[in-house]
Amino acid sequence: MQTLVFTHLRALTSLGPRPLGSPANQQAADTIRDVFRAAGLWVEEQPYACVAWEQDAILLEQDGERLEAAANAFSLPCDVTAPVVSAGTAAQLETVSAHGKILLLYGDLARAPLSAKSWFLKDERDDYIIRLLDEIQPAALLAPPTATDYYGHLTEDWELDLAAATVPSAVARRLVQNPGAMAHLRIEARRIPAMARNIVARTLGDFEKRLVICAHFDTKINTPGASDNAGGAAALLALAEIFSRRQPGIGLEFVAFNGEEYLPIGDDEYVRRGESYFPTIRCAINMDGSGAALAANNITAISMPEEMEQAIRQVAAEFPGVAWVAPWPESNHSTFSFRGIPAVAIGGCGERGLAHSTADTLEVMSKEKLEEVVGLVERLVDRMSMM
Repeated sequence: MQTLVFTHLRALTSLGPRPLGSPANQQAADTIRDVFRAAGLWVEEQPYACVAWEQDAILLEQDGERLEAAANAFSLPCDVTAPVVSAGTAAQLETVSAHGKILLLYGDLARAPLSAKSWFLKDERDDYIIRLLDEIQPAALLAPPTATDYYGHLTEDWELDLAAATVPSAVARRLVQNPGAMAHLRIEARRIPAMARNIVARTLGDFEKRLVICAHFDTKINTPGASDNAGGAAALLALAEIFSRRQPGIGLEFVAFNGEEYLPIGDDEYVRRGESYFPTIRCAINMDGSGAALAANNITAISMPEEMEQAIRQVAAEFPGVAWVAPWPESNHSTFSFRGIPAVAIGGCGERGLAHSTADTLEVMSKEKLEEVVGLVERLVDRMSMM
């Protein structure tokens, strides 16, 4: 176990960024499938249609000077020379004359990434901003990094028909302080119809109840995603190998989810294929964001009967390096907890700005922290199989 989990981590991070539908994403799915099969598990591939995105180049210029910029995921291509106008609040966005111009959003409008149009948790604020952008139809959209630790790009939606890029704060200040000045933006990129896959493995046998152990393996466009979430996927593979050698007395399902970072989410395909057997799931255990050397692994319980939660807390107490935290919804465990299935979420806390960043590399990870996650889940499975 001690060697296996870091070997799997190294294999996944060596692929680099693994955004939905990309060649690296397909290679990761193949790798996970092959490990499951080698462990002697029954394996199901769950393909579904998605949109992949590729970029070749980006150029932002003003007054002959090249300015730093990065294309946002799913940006349309563009080659536009136009005045730059800006807005920092929704009220300003309502009045700015931005049709056919380069629109820079900042301030309240750029404090957090905009939800995708089809995201079911999209709030009224995001919906309103997106509708205004659709109505205004700027030639392109720019924004400084959002005021969040977890992602810097304002947009990442294949349904949003805009050319969009992120610029450093210094570049954004320059553009805001020179209203109406011309700029040239060229983005060479394309959206590509593609396929994505969840990989699901199950222990053999006829079981009345089952436990689901899951993790996602896709990443944002700009990161090798070591802690988010090659670590969780590596732990999933190590656990599949461990439990293929010994049967805990309950059916086990190992789910490598795709599309946690971008829509369409792989959870929807998983539910479409398997919701009829959801009543047999005793609990789902999701691993997402754990294993970083300067973070503490954490655990929480959601939608759980008191007796089961107490058992989870007792197991967690055996691991002094693991912190108990408040429930959080932003990962695959919500697919189960929102449907009333008890869920355990295992993540990490204490290191800012790592997830979704270029800094989330193999070097930030801890072999011991990943082994702690594997040992914790192994103990949880043993405890819950007796309940």
